Amino acid sequence: MDEDEFDVFYNASYRRVCAQVYAMIGDSDEAAECVQEAFARAWAHRRKMSSVDYPEAWVRTTAYRLAVGRWRRKKYAGRVTDRAVGVRTEMPAVDETHVALVDALKKLPEVQRQAIVLHHIADLPVHQVAAEVGVPTGTIKARLSRGRTALAALLADEAPGTALEGGVR
Repeated sequence: MDEDEFDVFYNASYRRVCAQVYAMIGDSDEAAECVQEAFARAWAHRRKMSSVDYPEAWVRTTAYRLAVGRWRRKKYAGRVTDRAVGVRTEMPAVDETHVALVDALKKLPEVQRQAIVLHHIADLPVHQVAAEVGVPTGTIKARLSRGRTALAALLADEAPGTALEGGVR
């Protein structure tokens, strides 16, 4: 992948990957930082990226793993994150439905949340989600089923007007 191809790849997928990682981890600032770091790593290996079947999946997986690693370090080390330089920025909410969905996603177990985001938000087929996560297709189907059930119950508990119309597909 040369520099121009990488620029096209970055511009086409940055916002989408940020939204997907945000949905998986529930923190927009952290998601943006992890996606930026993942793209920096992809840039460093851009010559090898042309041989990767799904470069966007590689960046998304790398960003998600970075986020999990940061969370673990923060949790177990008991120290403040690397944001000592600036004040945490808050992004305005897009709309009530989006906020309710992200809040409900945060309450799901990590494996269910990841399966739902990759399948429904990233629009990956079940077999590709299974390949990206590294589990059998049946496991992803079970996680999706359980996650949808839990998500529907969580969204039904929200105030009227914040639940998704027609439920989660």
